[in-house]
Amino acid sequence: MENKITFHINNMAYTIVVDERIKEEITKYIDTSKNIDTKDLLAAYIRIAQEFTIFKEDLEQISNKIPKL
Repeated sequence: MENKITFHINNMAYTIVVDERIKEEITKYIDTSKNIDTKDLLAAYIRIAQEFTIFKEDLEQISNKIPKL
């Protein structure tokens, strides 16, 4: 199922359509009920990028432990 999410950034509304499964991840660090500025958007992006980097490193460590065929 698809959901519309509206972000208010620098007093402009941006609506995107996302899959229901990722709605929570997208709105994890951005409050959709208020106007945010570019600084808040950048901070949210950096937090998500940090989570991804840690996840990627963990996955690589696990992958390295699996015997090569």
